[in-house]
Amino acid sequence: MYQILIILSIIASMAAVIAIPVGTNSQVALAAAACLSMIALFNFRTSKTLRVLFVSVGMLVVLRYLYWRTTSTLPPAGDWANFVPGVLLYGAEVFCILMMFLSLFVVIDPLERRSPRLPADDRLPSVDVLVPSYNESADLLATTLAAAKAMDYPADRLTVYLLDDGGTDEKCASADPIAAAAARQRRAELEGICAELGVVYHARAVNRHAKAGNLNAGLARSTGALVAVFDADHAPAREFLRLTVGHFLEDPRLFLVQTPHFFLNPDPIEKNLATFASMPSENEMFYDVVQRGLDKWNAAFFCGSAALLSRAALQEAGGFSGLTITEDCETALELHARGWTSRYVDTPLIAGLQPETLDSFIGQRSRWCRGMIQILLMKNPLLKRGLGLAQRLCYLSTAMFWLFPLPRLAFMVAPLCYLFFGVKIFVGNGEEFLAYTASYLAVSLMLQSYLYGRVRWPWISELYEYIQSVYLAGAIASVIVNPKKPTFNVTAKGVTLEEDHISVVARPYALMFALLLAGLAATVWRYDAEPATSDLTLFVGAWNLFNLVIAGTALGVVIEKRERRRNPRLAIARDGVILVEDREIPARIEDASIGGVRLRPVTTDLPRLTFGMTARLRVAGAPHTPETLMRVRRIDTDRQGTILGLEYAVADTAHFRVVAELMFGEASPFARFRALRRTGKGVLAGSLHFLWLAVREAWRVTRFLAVARLGFGEAGERPTKAHGAAQAPARPQPPYPPDAGGVFVTGEAPAAPRH
Repeated sequence: MYQILIILSIIASMAAVIAIPVGTNSQVALAAAACLSMIALFNFRTSKTLRVLFVSVGMLVVLRYLYWRTTSTLPPAGDWANFVPGVLLYGAEVFCILMMFLSLFVVIDPLERRSPRLPADDRLPSVDVLVPSYNESADLLATTLAAAKAMDYPADRLTVYLLDDGGTDEKCASADPIAAAAARQRRAELEGICAELGVVYHARAVNRHAKAGNLNAGLARSTGALVAVFDADHAPAREFLRLTVGHFLEDPRLFLVQTPHFFLNPDPIEKNLATFASMPSENEMFYDVVQRGLDKWNAAFFCGSAALLSRAALQEAGGFSGLTITEDCETALELHARGWTSRYVDTPLIAGLQPETLDSFIGQRSRWCRGMIQILLMKNPLLKRGLGLAQRLCYLSTAMFWLFPLPRLAFMVAPLCYLFFGVKIFVGNGEEFLAYTASYLAVSLMLQSYLYGRVRWPWISELYEYIQSVYLAGAIASVIVNPKKPTFNVTAKGVTLEEDHISVVARPYALMFALLLAGLAATVWRYDAEPATSDLTLFVGAWNLFNLVIAGTALGVVIEKRERRRNPRLAIARDGVILVEDREIPARIEDASIGGVRLRPVTTDLPRLTFGMTARLRVAGAPHTPETLMRVRRIDTDRQGTILGLEYAVADTAHFRVVAELMFGEASPFARFRALRRTGKGVLAGSLHFLWLAVREAWRVTRFLAVARLGFGEAGERPTKAHGAAQAPARPQPPYPPDAGGVFVTGEAPAAPRH
């Protein structure tokens, strides 16, 4: 029914575009009426009919703008100096409008799923958990494995496998004696951890086909009816299987249940802009809105981790696909084309890590971008046999999205062409630009706020896209030239930064900022020198100024803040007991990390506590979780009493089981923190906030560069890799180092300053 309404709304909008005379006055009146209608409908999101009506009104304005751009603004075809760049810019705009329409189709009616009831334990299917690994540290892997092993599921129907690509026979027999020794040491260490945790260790003979090949090796080794996949740094909550397995019992043709990726640490943009605790994460728009929209059309796809899959489906398709470097989306595409179905459950059931540095972040996104362009070129969804029309459009939207660097950079450079060289890529005057372009931008912002307002603030998408575009444009070009060339690279995680420093990828951002700043000066000069075109100069200058704000905010990102804390903390609320000098002291555990805990004794009758003394921690309500040895690293008081910071004294399996119980015993802290950050901002408030961010970051960059130039600080400190290849597990870090800030997953700013 709603598909028909969408089609009818498109036809009605296009008919209105043709019927209404194209003129400035009529456009202003039409745009004003449309904007007022959208404002009136803005708060009616639950009504599907009104939702379609809101989108249809917005589409009318967008199509009016497209009609005007097509018929009235292109330079004459005979004027090649202006026509060629004008058509390129026009093509970039058409692409963005096409992506807008595809996105609107995808998210017009996002699906909300509920978890089905499970039968008795003796009727549950067997599940194999595959944890692929390459160069992650032993303590990180042990935490994930302990959490996977502790999932609430019958023990005789659950098997956990560590798939170690860092300890393959090929690596252990390497011609490089140092590399071979490191691989053998890693293999022996992980075999020991797996044996203690009751996990199956598996290393294949040779490293082929990257992650897809490793997963297929695990698939061949295991036998469970269902297969759960967790990345090495994605630890599952205890209820993961209880909330996902039931879907497979309802639908025999189901191949996938995907859950969102929740992260304990900020990405480098969130960290350097200090927005992690207050602003919705960048990936929430995808996991909260887009994946639920895809689920409506049976097109929710595998995201590489935090998912449960059907062995029968995988075997029918020959295992995990590995033609591209995005094996997850490619695998889903193949299985959807074979008639299998997928579901998306919007409940965070795993907690993982994001890249900490900008160069790692860019490397990760470059891999995603290259892989999706590979799918577009080598397995084009429009031509893929077996897909329905809606699925084709959904996969096309997903793959084509990663072409965003091309129009994004075109929009950054276009105004400079006019300001520096007088290239007239637009034909029009200031009144027309205000009537058509301003209304188009206003409607686009309202559509974005209406559809994604809870999970994406205004202009944040533009910032993320610009930061990625500087490098991803080259990645796109490399794939187009040679679609089979890209190789899978593991994203570095667990990096610490001893001092604030300029990112190693900063130079292009500084160059672009300098060009845009020069464009600002050129605006002033051209406005004074060419009064006949002053209105056009003002419009293009405003466009350049907006780009300058984006680029200036990005400079705040490339000045990376120090982050000495290796282990992010998660706010929890668990009861426990600490045993000190033969006394049992009840306590409330307030947060936990891989390295330690913060707790508050619930009694004032305390023994004498000293820094460095040992104690044992017992988690209440967890009879199968062992006690573990702790060391006191912080003693403090506040209005509510004493606060203790304890570190794990020994990195043994008991420690990892306690971490799994405290951090992943319940999924509710993940959902609670996610909900705390979902505070939407309207168009006006979001725009003002973004402008404030730009001013604040400009001041921070200026201050940093001045201090570095005068020699008052170390500006060039490089990142230190905390989780390296073939390393022995690092000793647990004190949860409260006296000289370092922390990553708080609490929704509040750290109590101590970060700088």
